[in-house]
Amino acid sequence: MIISRVEGAIGTITLNHQAKRNALSETLVDEVVAALGEFTRREVRCAVLRAAPGVKVWSAGHDVSELPEGGYDPLGWRDPLRHLIRELENFPAPVIAMIEGSVWGGACETVLACDLIVATPEATFAATPARHSVPYNVSGLLTFLNAAHIHIAKEMLFTAQPIPASRLERMGIINHVVAAPENAPLSISVMKEQLRILAAAHTMSPQDFERIQGLRRVVYSSHDYSEGISAFKEKRKPKFRGQ
Repeated sequence: MIISRVEGAIGTITLNHQAKRNALSETLVDEVVAALGEFTRREVRCAVLRAAPGVKVWSAGHDVSELPEGGYDPLGWRDPLRHLIRELENFPAPVIAMIEGSVWGGACETVLACDLIVATPEATFAATPARHSVPYNVSGLLTFLNAAHIHIAKEMLFTAQPIPASRLERMGIINHVVAAPENAPLSISVMKEQLRILAAAHTMSPQDFERIQGLRRVVYSSHDYSEGISAFKEKRKPKFRGQ
């Protein structure tokens, strides 16, 4: 489902499952994680995450067919997307997301978890969990908040409407960066880990954490969550009741 290669000090992972629009299934994620592990062993100085040239959809995000029908947390610790995000954040070298085409749902979080983002002018980003009545978890929301102003994060998550790369670039969410070859990989690795720890240092009381988890349970135990997943699988428009 991917093509992985190392050229010099750069490792490239190309998402290559166009039959499902590079949906982030457990199998695809496992292949990406394995490639990142190989890059670590080979001490690459930079990893590039991309799709095949010319694609219309960079990734359709979560493989909705793998989400539970209802009554269970759809985005738990062992969820493939959560696994992928942790591996990207903990990777010891910079990860550059090269974006061509549209980015949907959990793929937006995947891209935002990368260190640098380079996108074509035609690229768009749409965070779509609300379309399927899927509740986002705390770490996923923090990924958005660490990358974007809260009003932009709310717009993306509440409306599920595509936002063009040009607009995100103006807000500093997308970079167009040329890495200097003389940058020391160990220094970059240490700074990345420091920034990861600092970015995650949000104070939250136990009561607030329990409140957030309780709100999520309300959603994934609801009629609307089951209806959203069923409608996706049946390829029809969902009929949400707000309950």
